[in-house]
Amino acid sequence: MPGRYNSRAEVLQAIADLKARFPAHSLKPAMMQELEDLEELLAEFPEDDSPQNDNGETGTAKRS
Repeated sequence: MPGRYNSRAEVLQAIADLKARFPAHSLKPAMMQELEDLEELLAEFPEDDSPQNDNGETGTAKRS
């Protein structure tokens, strides 16, 4: 994956951090471009990139 992000969760956190910095008015074009770049990068990661167990299931919860 290109860039400094190793997981979908890291990209989602970067998007959240960027949106938290958005001003209430007059969003700068550079911030909007950064958001678009992050969203494009997010699309390169699988929907769920969590590790799979031996059964091919994701997550840590056990089913009974």
